[in-house]
Amino acid sequence: MLVLASASPRRRDLLAQAGVSFVVDAADVPETPLPGEDASTYVLRLAEAKAQAVWARRQAATAGSREELPDPLLVLGADTCVLCQGEILGKPVDVADARRMLELLMGRTHQVMTGLCVLTAQESFADVEITQVSFNVIAEAEMVEYLSGPEPMDKAGAYGIQGFAARWIPRIEGDYFNVVGLPIARTVELLAEAHAGAIRA
Repeated sequence: MLVLASASPRRRDLLAQAGVSFVVDAADVPETPLPGEDASTYVLRLAEAKAQAVWARRQAATAGSREELPDPLLVLGADTCVLCQGEILGKPVDVADARRMLELLMGRTHQVMTGLCVLTAQESFADVEITQVSFNVIAEAEMVEYLSGPEPMDKAGAYGIQGFAARWIPRIEGDYFNVVGLPIARTVELLAEAHAGAIRA
C-alpha cells in the first residue's frame, strides 16, 4: 500500500497519470528553511519529515489494536522549491511577494528542486531531482493580469509551468514533471526499489 504524504493536487494527478495506486494522507510540517541550509538539503529534509510524520500517524492509529499496518506499507513524501540567485523560493505569502519572485526569475535561468523520500518499515529511499528552467522577461501588462488571478499563490516560485506562465518559459533542461511538482520517472524508480526492499525483508 502506498500513502502519499502530500496535499498537492498536482502530485496526486501525476501519480494517477503514471498508473500508481495510492491513498492520500497529507502531512503538515513547517516549511521554513533552516539558517544556512542549502536548497537540496532543504527539500530533502521536508520530504523526509512529511513521510515520517505520516508513518508515525499510521503507526499510532494501529497501536493497541489488532489492526496492523498494511504489508508492505510505503509512504511517499515530496517537497519542491525554486532556487534563483542563491535564494530559495517557496510559495508566495501575498501578491507583492509573488511579484518579487517573478521579477527575480525573469530573464534568468533558475533551478527547480524536488526532494523525494519513500519510507518502509526497514529503511528509507531518498533523492533530489533538479531541472533548469529559463524565463523570458515578463511584460508589465502580463504581470498584472497574472497576479490578478489565483494561479501564483499556491506554487513555489509563484508559477506553474503547466499554466499561464508557460508563455514565459522558452526552454528547460531536465524533467518537465519535476517542475510541475513530482519527477514521475524517478519517483517510480524509488517506489520500485523500496517495494523490493520491503518484500525481501
